[in-house]
Amino acid sequence: MRVHEAELAWFKFSYSGTQGDSCVEVAVAEQVVHVRDSKDLALPAFAVGREGWGRFVSFATNT
Repeated sequence: MRVHEAELAWFKFSYSGTQGDSCVEVAVAEQVVHVRDSKDLALPAFAVGREGWGRFVSFATNT
């Protein structure tokens, strides 16, 4: 089933920064996490499996 970006509940990722220069938004769906650049919504979002996203966040927060 394909999900339209407008139907997702997007939120700004907490590691995005406060200066507005690193704006990453995520939306958690049943099986995947959608990721997009909030500075340019014309760019396509991409989806990552929830397990892969968890590993990425774990790695990113431990470096």
